[in-house]
Amino acid sequence: MIRELRRIQDFVKQELGYETSGHDYTHIMRVVSLAQTILKTEPADEQLVLVAAYLHDVSDDKVTTNPAAKRQAIIGKLIEIGYDQPFINQVFDIIDHMSFSDNLKHHYQLSLEGQIVQDADRLDAIGAIGIARTFYFGGHFGETMYNPHVMPRTNLDKSEYRKRGTVINHFYEKLLKLKDQMNTPTAKKLAEHRQQVMLAFLNEFMDEWNGQA
Repeated sequence: MIRELRRIQDFVKQELGYETSGHDYTHIMRVVSLAQTILKTEPADEQLVLVAAYLHDVSDDKVTTNPAAKRQAIIGKLIEIGYDQPFINQVFDIIDHMSFSDNLKHHYQLSLEGQIVQDADRLDAIGAIGIARTFYFGGHFGETMYNPHVMPRTNLDKSEYRKRGTVINHFYEKLLKLKDQMNTPTAKKLAEHRQQVMLAFLNEFMDEWNGQA
C-alpha cells in the first residue's frame, strides 16, 4: 500500500502543487494526516480513506476549470496503479458527496471511510489554519474582507452558496457550523478547540474594527 500511496501523492503534488486558493498540496497533506489520526479510533478501510483524502480536491470545480478531464485523469492514474473499478467507485462516492455545498439541502449518508475524509477536510477548514485559508481564498477571488451592512446569508442552496460574499460572513455561513457536523468522536473533540480559536478571532476582529481594542 505504501508504494501505491506514494504514486498517488506524487500525482496530487503535480496536480495541486501550484494551486493558489488554499486547496493546494499542503492542504491535502494536512487532510491526510488528520485522516490518519481519526483512523486510529475507527474500524475503517485505511487504504480507501487515504486514497480519497489524497484525491478529494483534484477534480473540484474550485480548483479546475475542467472537472471532467481531471476526473478522467484520476481514474486513469488509479487504474495505472492497479486499483479495480469497485474500489475506484468507492473513492468517487466519497469525493462526489463530501463537500459542504453538496449537503446543504440534502444530507448524503457517507460510508465510514467517507465520514473520516469529510471530517479531516472540515477540520482543516477551521481553527487557526482555517482562518488563514479563509482569507487566502477570499483574497484569491477578490472578496471584500468585511462589510457591516452585508449580513450573513441563511438557508442557502449550492448555487447561492457559491456566489461571492464577504470573508467574515463565510465564518457564519459555513465554518462555525462545521463543529456540529463532525461525524467521528475524534473529529468532534478536535473541532471543539478549533471552534474556540475562530470565536476568539472573530471577537477580536470586531473589537478592532469598531476601535475598541
